Amino acid sequence: MSRFVVALTGGVAAGKSAVERCFEALGVHAYDADVAARAVVEPGSEALVEVARVFGADALDAEGRLDRATMRQRVFADPSARTTLEGILHPRIRSWLRDAAAADTGPYCILSIPLLVENQAHYAWVNRILVVDAPEDVRIARLIQRDRIDEALARKMIAVQATREARLAIANDVIENHGDQAELAAAVDLLHARYLELSR
Repeated sequence: MSRFVVALTGGVAAGKSAVERCFEALGVHAYDADVAARAVVEPGSEALVEVARVFGADALDAEGRLDRATMRQRVFADPSARTTLEGILHPRIRSWLRDAAAADTGPYCILSIPLLVENQAHYAWVNRILVVDAPEDVRIARLIQRDRIDEALARKMIAVQATREARLAIANDVIENHGDQAELAAAVDLLHARYLELSR
């Protein structure tokens, strides 16, 4: 791919969305795997048809859309169901992101990929990996506040993801996100200048 692409990742509640917004404020397009995950299961899509065929009609809600709450419970309770669902969705999510990056017209673009460590081999074509990092206690506090959950569930959500060490090990660049918004914006400004230079 000729386009310069930066893959953005970080643990849950590390602040990926805030970093995405900072880049977008500078005119850089960010394409999010979570948005892709919704796009590939729109009604009438191949992926949704396959999910319904494999998991049965109760995988869909009354409007014929993916019943996210039901499927979330199923994949949390059954690791093989999770693997099967990921097998249907992940290749399509990767294609969606690759197509978005290829069509982008800016000097570079951002792909926000929460599970980058787990799927790194599939993203060997990106130019840089940017990890947003925050201490675990900060992330737990954010999760409790953001999702209105208890500390035990917040810890569980963090535990099912790749470790902080694994993320930092694949990083070309790291943003420490435990300060305020102004510090975060300043860190993004520095990286933006660097990426503009690298993309020339």
